[in-house]
Amino acid sequence: MEITGTAQREAWREGVLPPVEEVRPGLWSIPVPIPDSPLRYVLIHLLAHEHGLLVLDAGWDHEDAWTALTQGIIGTGHALTDVSGIVVTHMHPDHFGLAPRLREESDAWIGMHPADAALVLEQNPEQVAAARADAVAQLVAAGAPDALLVGAGTIAMERLPLDHGVDRELLDGDTLRIVGSELTVVHTPGHTPGHICLFDDRRRLFFSGDHVLPRISPHIAVIPGQQIDPLGEYLASLRKVAAFDPDEVLPAHEYRFRGLGSRARELVGHHEERLDELLAAIRSLPAPTANEVCDQLTWSRPILTMAPHLRRMALRETIAHLVVLERRDLVRARPGVPERWFPTSAGESTPEPIHLEAGAPR
Repeated sequence: MEITGTAQREAWREGVLPPVEEVRPGLWSIPVPIPDSPLRYVLIHLLAHEHGLLVLDAGWDHEDAWTALTQGIIGTGHALTDVSGIVVTHMHPDHFGLAPRLREESDAWIGMHPADAALVLEQNPEQVAAARADAVAQLVAAGAPDALLVGAGTIAMERLPLDHGVDRELLDGDTLRIVGSELTVVHTPGHTPGHICLFDDRRRLFFSGDHVLPRISPHIAVIPGQQIDPLGEYLASLRKVAAFDPDEVLPAHEYRFRGLGSRARELVGHHEERLDELLAAIRSLPAPTANEVCDQLTWSRPILTMAPHLRRMALRETIAHLVVLERRDLVRARPGVPERWFPTSAGESTPEPIHLEAGAPR
């Protein structure tokens, strides 16, 4: 993998916002801050075309983010009213949050994959209560301590107004044709059910959203009411994008790079190693809960020092890996509350990892 966004990389190292850059003629990268987040910013991409501007992602719904977005657009020589379309790669609030406000200012359309569009629609109080109860029940079944259950039903998500949802559903293989670019929608579930990437065949650019980042692995977790096997879908999506051979990858965080296939294979390898680590933990413990397995794993910092919301994220990632191990018939869950896990006869021996084959260039 080769880093191409050198100014972005340097800004990342220094802990500051990178500059607004014209990556190609008529294509800009605008960093928009994310308040109180280690990710620091989301990279909004702006494409000029014959009818105005197409915006890829929108940023968190916060005044500092709105200021950065609007100043970035104006700095390219355009006005907010030039925005004709907003493509949201996925429904997380750092990507979707400002989309309704930008649509209100510009009368632009919002496009998303329907699987994510359904998750940002306003819900009635009964639906919200049920979702929160499911989130708590998941953690109870996983053996989470009481301290992690406090606030477990809070779901941070910006929602569209009831009277106006997504304007365009973007499906796998759909094409957005604008002067200078022809963007193909690539459905890449895993990080969210409806995550999409975009491939610009004419300019050989791949907008990867959060699916493939140059330095970190995106959060892949079992969220009640969403994917049953998000990690399995994510690994399949990595195989899918490895078949593309763009000149440059433009992710939504960190910095631009070259080498999509090699980075995708590296991410698959990371998760295969993680699956081995989980299986080893289950073998070494007497019928552990998911939370007990989680506590045995290697994290970026000691698990017991993490804030509760980060420990919940780690536990849901652990559950996602357990689902894959179960589907590979390497572990089984013993029914009960909490559930307890044990290796199958196949899981008692060292499994052969599944490797990602390099795909044919596109």
